[in-house]
Amino acid sequence: LKAMRAQLEEEMARLEGEIVDAEADIADLIRDSGDGAGDDQADAGSKTYEREQEMSIVANDRDLLLQTERALARLDNGTYGTCESCANAIGKLRLQAFPKATLCITCKEREDRR
Repeated sequence: LKAMRAQLEEEMARLEGEIVDAEADIADLIRDSGDGAGDDQADAGSKTYEREQEMSIVANDRDLLLQTERALARLDNGTYGTCESCANAIGKLRLQAFPKATLCITCKEREDRR
């Protein structure tokens, strides 16, 4: 579990850094879009696309960060590796492949079919 915690903490630090960088990029894009006098429609569209792309990256990173924080909380309270649906153990290979897993493979497959 120590290795899993270290991996999750490293992931958390990486995601926090990416969020800070992406938010700075968004601020720059918003600031630049105010200077759009003389830009043609293609330039304006390109800036809008870039801003939306960065916002999407931030939203995804925030979701991954939340999943990582929850995994660390489960490590702290002793429920890490236990399926939230059936309370059976989540397999070691699944946790190694996806350390933020909250469901065992059986329950995850059942959820995906819905």
